[in-house]
Amino acid sequence: MACAHLDIDVLEGRFAVARLGPNEAVPAWARDEPLTSITHTAAELSIICSADQVPAGVRQESGFRALCVRGPLEFGAVGVLLALAGPLAAAGIPILAISTFDTDYVLVRDADLTRAAGALERAGHRLGHSERAAVG
Repeated sequence: MACAHLDIDVLEGRFAVARLGPNEAVPAWARDEPLTSITHTAAELSIICSADQVPAGVRQESGFRALCVRGPLEFGAVGVLLALAGPLAAAGIPILAISTFDTDYVLVRDADLTRAAGALERAGHRLGHSERAAVG
């Protein structure tokens, strides 16, 4: 199944990407809604969560907004990230992508949100707002 037009929500709040050492435990502050992503590799522990949850002194990049594809998506869906990344790349907007069991998320810098929304709408995607999502 190929992806043509997707329904996308902009989640409330600002997000950060924090980097901890590979041997550190997942901290208590890394458990928050509406989005937390924890990735552990041999080289690092990366945490994406609400920016206001990351303590001072933790290495981080902040000022992101999260775009969520309404799911659940089928595992056989082809080109979901390409359908998002293509128009955003053409508009010169860098992204950070996250995939989960049910759906995909793309994070963009807060300053790029309006341009990102426009690029995605011009590509035929529909940006909407759930009770947990907002643009602004």
